[in-house]
Amino acid sequence: MSLIVIDGLDGCGKSTQLERLKSIYNDGKTTFISFPDYEMECSVPVRLYLGGKISPDPDEINAYAASSFYAVDRYISFKQVWEKDVKAGKNIIAGRYVSSNAIHQMCKLPESGWDDFLDWLGDYEYNKLGLPRPDKVIFLDMPIEISQKMLMRRYGGDAGERDIHERDTAYLERCRISALYAAKRLSWDVVGCADMDAGEPLPPERITDMLTKLVGEVSDA
Repeated sequence: MSLIVIDGLDGCGKSTQLERLKSIYNDGKTTFISFPDYEMECSVPVRLYLGGKISPDPDEINAYAASSFYAVDRYISFKQVWEKDVKAGKNIIAGRYVSSNAIHQMCKLPESGWDDFLDWLGDYEYNKLGLPRPDKVIFLDMPIEISQKMLMRRYGGDAGERDIHERDTAYLERCRISALYAAKRLSWDVVGCADMDAGEPLPPERITDMLTKLVGEVSDA
């Protein structure tokens, strides 16, 4: 059994890549999960947070509180949905996971507190909650100016459809910095997803090729 996480900022093409991987690893040996799981009731705290119902400013919800919203969603999903697949020895490919708290919440703290936060996060979710540790985390790195183009295409040009994270580009810039910091400290794989000369994403098939090579390093799927 291997647990492989594919993470990235909003608009990086993560959902597209997960769908492409599903078509590749479709032999029954691999289970795909994604967070937040909006189909389950356990995602209510996350939905309230992202919808701005707790506060319209994500910085007003401290990193530890917001991380707990997402951790609850993961824990209940694990117990109700995919723990049985882990016990059965299936490979798990997750769209977002504990790494998302490092990416989206750690940037709310001063950099001097980042190492302490990463230590707390790992202990909280893996040790205290008992969630499985990933065998590999892959960060899809897409510059913010390009990911914003992707988001606007997703919402048909309606900027009002974006959640409180998606619409705050300064916040997303900080998230990218924290993501690259966490990637270095925690030995994540970083996949560049943009053609910087063209100012556009790389072709999806090229990114998929890079991902399948990385998945193959730890998975027998």
